[in-house]
Amino acid sequence: MSGFIRVVDAVKTFGDPERGGVRALDGVSLEVARGEVVLVIGPSGSGKSTLLRAVNRLERLDSGGIWIGDDEVTAKRADLRRIREDAGMVFQSFNLFSHMSVIDNVTLAPRLVRGTPAREALEAGRAILERVGLGDKLDAYPRQLSGGQQQRAAIARALAMNPKALLFDEPTSALDPEMIKEVLDVMTALADDGMTMMVVSHEMGFARAAADRVVFMDRGRIVEQGTPDELFASPREERTKEFLGHIL
Repeated sequence: MSGFIRVVDAVKTFGDPERGGVRALDGVSLEVARGEVVLVIGPSGSGKSTLLRAVNRLERLDSGGIWIGDDEVTAKRADLRRIREDAGMVFQSFNLFSHMSVIDNVTLAPRLVRGTPAREALEAGRAILERVGLGDKLDAYPRQLSGGQQQRAAIARALAMNPKALLFDEPTSALDPEMIKEVLDVMTALADDGMTMMVVSHEMGFARAAADRVVFMDRGRIVEQGTPDELFASPREERTKEFLGHIL
């Protein structure tokens, strides 16, 4: 495999398999090229979020390996700080610090983790917030923002670390319908700029607008993958057809 993100024979089980444990990942292999946008879909419990969390080393595999560039994520002595700098994670629940302003949320990690001087971090943070459409919200607190604005602030926070890839775990699932588009527009712009992205979501509009490839998972395995046009118009596997019949 030669992708920028490489997952090889990933296995992850929760609980004791002999006592009803769940094999969340069952020999998953996947690669994501630099600059590629891969959308991962599948029913609840299919393993898609576990896969994403394993790439960021928020979950440890039972077996198999994951690499981001030349760094082995699954190595025993992996540099977790560098891994999480390289692959920024955006969660569905925003996870902003409620007692800090938007600009402080965005500049905290560059200052503390990378030692970026405060003035430099502030200038970069302002530019990033402009990029995500929050240039007028620098001094606002999370409670003063809509859900869509909070998620865009969370994306800005991830971007502030200059990641090599972004991982999105159902970034619009907690949002009201009218707020979804503003977040997807930011994500589409990032894709257009060449950001490497793995996205767990069922937003088919985003898939058609920005995804290079769609991966369908079920029961811890990759069932089928292809371009959005290929997968949505003419899926090969019956399980894929059944699932898409419910969401398209």
